[in-house]
Amino acid sequence: MEFAEILAAKGAEADLKFSPIQLEQFNKYYTMLIETNKVMNLTAITEPEEVAVKHIIDSLMAYDEKLFPGKTLADVGTGAGFPGIPLKIYCPSLRVTLIDSLGKRLKFLEAVIAELGLENISCEHLRAEDAGRNKKFREHFDLVTARAVARLSVLAEYCLPLVKKDGYFIALKGSKFVEEIEEGRVAVKILGGKLLSAEEVKLPGLDDGRAIVRISKIKVTPGQYPRKAGTPEKQPLGSK
Repeated sequence: MEFAEILAAKGAEADLKFSPIQLEQFNKYYTMLIETNKVMNLTAITEPEEVAVKHIIDSLMAYDEKLFPGKTLADVGTGAGFPGIPLKIYCPSLRVTLIDSLGKRLKFLEAVIAELGLENISCEHLRAEDAGRNKKFREHFDLVTARAVARLSVLAEYCLPLVKKDGYFIALKGSKFVEEIEEGRVAVKILGGKLLSAEEVKLPGLDDGRAIVRISKIKVTPGQYPRKAGTPEKQPLGSK
């Protein structure tokens, strides 16, 4: 069975429908991911069904049809393009900026963008802390996403400075999301955010406690944040 067929079947289990064009784009993305992964470490997940479920469908769990269409979105620490590329394929009207600190990964993503014919999507070679201090990007985006980059207390400092007031930071988290939310409350508040919701999601065939955490930006982030590169991880806001 081709990757596109597997994705269509698994997507249906998650109430996701794909157009023929989208399935073709996802198929190309999968092929490029696997081929490039032979020479560059992009993902430990390579089996078609696992990529379909744990990468593509997992990324699309962040999608909200009331929130996403026509908006600007930054994907922080995008890695091999998750969730930014799947969200862009699924919602073509999104204007996406993929942010990563590793140039080699971004070259791969630029090749994917070109091959898939995606428009209004760009790559930025930056550490998250530097992006948040860059006038071009600071408080510029309607939506900011991050997936498996760091614990929420650290991730908030990477992402909330990029979110414009009244925008949203959306974190794709694993089974310790309740614990992470509790330890991240102080950081979220300091950075101008407010916890909106934490929705547990189940992927087809899996029951491993994943969740989508949504944080609204209710105040402008104080000017001293994000702190210099490396500091948020060593000294998370609100930690004792």
